[in-house]
Amino acid sequence: MKKIVVLSGAGISAESGISTFRDSNGLWENHRIEDVATPEGWNANPKLVLEFYNQRRKQLFEVEPNEGHKSLVKLEDFYDVQIVTQNVDDLHERAGSSNVLHLHGELKKVRSTIDHNLVYDLDHWELKSGDKCENGSQLRPHIVWFGEAVPNIMLAEENIRKADVLIIVGTSLNIYPAAGLVDLIKEGAKVYLVDPANVTVNGVENITVIKAGAVEGLAELVNELSSSEQY
Repeated sequence: MKKIVVLSGAGISAESGISTFRDSNGLWENHRIEDVATPEGWNANPKLVLEFYNQRRKQLFEVEPNEGHKSLVKLEDFYDVQIVTQNVDDLHERAGSSNVLHLHGELKKVRSTIDHNLVYDLDHWELKSGDKCENGSQLRPHIVWFGEAVPNIMLAEENIRKADVLIIVGTSLNIYPAAGLVDLIKEGAKVYLVDPANVTVNGVENITVIKAGAVEGLAELVNELSSSEQY
């Protein structure tokens, strides 16, 4: 069975109604990225950071996976499919994808501020100041902030190297280390880019561009890849 790796980003979740939060002026919901998405921001004003992610989490509880997410699930009938996502939502999982690797963390999880191995599921949207782990330290969002190591990057690299087909959807691939993953694709692998914008993937040969949103573009692509001559 051939292996497909899907590298997904904010564009696919946007079609479910999730705000990308990054405004044209570079601010996130009128906050500087440094204030809400760095360890320094957390240390300076943890209540602000908690509230910022509480609002993102609240929104996540109100949205559903879209047909783009669901199209990717159908590929599992024909391929070994691995999702590698830059998104922190759980829409791939809720759509039914079996194998999802999160590069930047997960909104519906929280972790200890003194032991990063203490990770907990959160079944509601609000994380409060004073919510503590079993060792008595404040819980923080289970998010990889700017300046922090990406724990799953080596697993992502391993999967990309094995891919017979790489699907890139909803990401401009401009944030490292995720942006460097496409450089690892093996010779002869097929690469598909699904995006309504003019996105350039440098240094990748054998790439097919589907200029459409995730819902429309993935429906077209999955139909093609599910045909008998493809797998």
